[in-house]
Amino acid sequence: MRSKGILALVAAVVFLFVAQAHAATTLTLSTPDPDNSSITVAAMNYAKLVKEASNGEIEIKVFPNGTLYGGDPGAAVKQLGGGSLDMLLLSASLYANFKPRFIAISVPYLFDDMDQFKSYLTSDAVNKLNEDVSSMRIQPLGYWPRPFRVITNSKILIKKPADLTGVKLRVPNNPLWVEFFRAMDAAPTPMAFGEVYNALQLAVVDGQENPISIPMDAKFYEVQKYLTFTNHIADAWVLGMNQRKWNALPDAHKKILQDCAAQAQIEKIKYDDDNSAEIEAFLKDKGMEIYRLTPEEHAEFVKVAKSLYPRFGELVKDDDFFAKTLEFVGKK
Repeated sequence: MRSKGILALVAAVVFLFVAQAHAATTLTLSTPDPDNSSITVAAMNYAKLVKEASNGEIEIKVFPNGTLYGGDPGAAVKQLGGGSLDMLLLSASLYANFKPRFIAISVPYLFDDMDQFKSYLTSDAVNKLNEDVSSMRIQPLGYWPRPFRVITNSKILIKKPADLTGVKLRVPNNPLWVEFFRAMDAAPTPMAFGEVYNALQLAVVDGQENPISIPMDAKFYEVQKYLTFTNHIADAWVLGMNQRKWNALPDAHKKILQDCAAQAQIEKIKYDDDNSAEIEAFLKDKGMEIYRLTPEEHAEFVKVAKSLYPRFGELVKDDDFFAKTLEFVGKK
């Protein structure tokens, strides 16, 4: 009887060991935007790709609207490094508050087009950014490009820099945005994204600037009249994972997470391209007046930006990195 008991105990231990070996690794992935936003859709697609590629061994649960970090993006980056968040998709412009080299990504009119921007984000040029992210105890898994930013407001249809004179414009808490819009005599107002709708509704600010999907996702069309495709600033989503949790994964799982991140980036770009015309039509249907700059008008905005490149280089705080970035885009 005793030997049977020992055999049963051994069998139970073996069963438990095998069960644990095959148990799914569950990770949370936070995004700042709603369920229907392009970044949350991309996050859910990433989770699907990872689950399929790992045969269910890795499960990623997506939490939109910043719910896991109280909507505070600065706190989110710290929590990711500290381990209270597993994974996070957050704008590179917000990482610039911690690591100024990230400012280089968003220098106004630095990139000629989206193809050039995508090439930059997958080149060796981002190695220094990877080092910055890693120094925060975060494992960088990829940089997913966002569509270039547009300007909306409730006062005037913007066609030239002078039209921004006196316009109170919400911007991210990033000195580059402030410098750029001040140069056009606007009144840039740094503000957390979660406060923007109410600020627009109450006319605390006149307008805001973001990729084209944001006025739809955040329902800014309810409190904004005009939209101009200025395409003034590029930005990217940083896909990061807590480094300690990353280090604890087997190499096979690490490879899956990285490979699927690259695939999800490709599919997100296609999703954004496919939905751009639909978003524009939706906003027009909601009553927004939409304008695309002529080449001559576009050149006026570019002229303002280029005059500030020496100052932007100071903000990056790494002359060599900024010089190499300018060289990459042919603007050195």
